[in-house]
This record gives sequence, C-alpha cells and structure tokens, in this order.
Amino acid sequence: MFAALHGDLVPHAWRDPGSEHDAYQLFHQRSLAMSWLDGTGTDDTGTGAPGLWAMNDAGWDHPLAAPGTELVSWFQVEAGAMPGDRPLPVRPFLRCAEDTTARVGTLRLSAVQILMPVDGLDASSRPPYAIVPSMHTADWFAERDPRARTPVEVGVSSGRDPSLPAAAKHLADNLGRLDQDVFVCESYDVTGRGGTDAPPPPRRSTTASGTARLCRAWCCAENSPSGRATRSAGWLAEVVADSAARLGVRTPLLLTVRPAPSTG
Repeated sequence: MFAALHGDLVPHAWRDPGSEHDAYQLFHQRSLAMSWLDGTGTDDTGTGAPGLWAMNDAGWDHPLAAPGTELVSWFQVEAGAMPGDRPLPVRPFLRCAEDTTARVGTLRLSAVQILMPVDGLDASSRPPYAIVPSMHTADWFAERDPRARTPVEVGVSSGRDPSLPAAAKHLADNLGRLDQDVFVCESYDVTGRGGTDAPPPPRRSTTASGTARLCRAWCCAENSPSGRATRSAGWLAEVVADSAARLGVRTPLLLTVRPAPSTG
C-alpha cells in the first residue's frame, strides 16, 4: 500500500529540523506502538504474530513529486495477508500516516491518495456475512449531523491498465446501493476523463488511460474531537477496494479523495 498526503504542513516551532526522527522512523515507531508492524503482536504461544504490514519506505519529499502538488508526506508498506472477513487495513494505514505527519507539524489536508493492492483480494473467499467487510463498521463512521458533511470528489485510477473506466459505472452503481450513511453520492462521472485538478501521485505507474472521476460525494468525518478526514477516507477506500474486487478488477487502484470543486 502507498499513501500520499497533500496540503499544508506548518512545522512545530519546538522541533529540530535536523532531528533523526524522520518520516520512516516516526512511522515505524507509530506502527510498533500500535502492534500494526509485522512481528510486533503476540499470539497464543507468546511469540511474535503477523501484523498488518511490513515497513518499506517513507519520506517528506519524493523524487517523482510534480512541482506545486503540495505533497507533505508519503508512506509505503507491504500489506500482509488478511483473513477472508477483514478488509485491507487502509484505515489504520492512513491513521498511522496522518499521526506521523502531525507529529512534526500542524497539518491541513487538501488531498489524500491511497494505492491499494486490489489484485491481491480474492472476492470469492469472502464469507456471506462479510461480502464488503467494512460495512460492519459503517455506523461508527457515519455522522448523525448532516451539517457536518463535507463535499469531496472521489477519483480512481488503474494506471496503465485501461479496464477501469469500463468497470467504473458498475462500481458507482454498487456504491450507491450500499446501506450506509458515511457518504452520500451526489453525482457520478465515469467518463474516464479523471479529475483535472487532482494532484498527480508521485509514481510512474499512473497515467490518464485508466482514470475515472468516480463521484462527487458528501462525506462525513469521524465523530470525534479530532474529526480527522483520513478516517472516513480510509473507510471509503476499503469499501471501494472490495467493491472493485467483486466486479473482477484485478489491478492495483489509486484512490484520490479531495475537496470537491465549487459549483458556484
């Protein structure tokens, strides 16, 4: 999995710019503290148990980031195999990414991008009670006050694989039929044009050939004092990944969630 956070980061005044605690080290420590890192949990034998991911790389800057994209941090991990009734661990992954970034400064997000290994999901192995596993937690992420909803634009990309635009209409229909209140899709656009103002991800594998602007939605933040946007974005990403896998998508997907452009 890969995550890129875009926006504005104002460094904490007390933090030493030359600190050895870089993005990799801080993300590693946060993963370790939450027992999300491979080998840091415990099983019934008292030995190290598989976690949610293994560390790969992280940083504040990226050599492939386009100028002006406001990239503030990025993280890459190797996701472990998940049980059939569990989704990809996108929510904890984004939480760890945001916590790490917020550790060094005040973060104001403008876009969240997540690359998900949908090709590693076996939809046929999902038990009947967990066809889309994240639906079991929909009530937790739903915001009861409709005034708290934020308009966002959701886009997906399959990189050089051109199959996504053909499946996007079915994916949008599937999302619209889900019994949940976390997000409400206002309109769909599955023409394959993509979001023209969305920041290009710092990766070589994503091109316009497999991009679709999936929908404009009203999405709520987690009902907590922090109200961090990545909580709902992570939940939405998990739902999109499982829904795409059920439609036979067999390629990694890059999901971008950003504020919806004003309609004036």
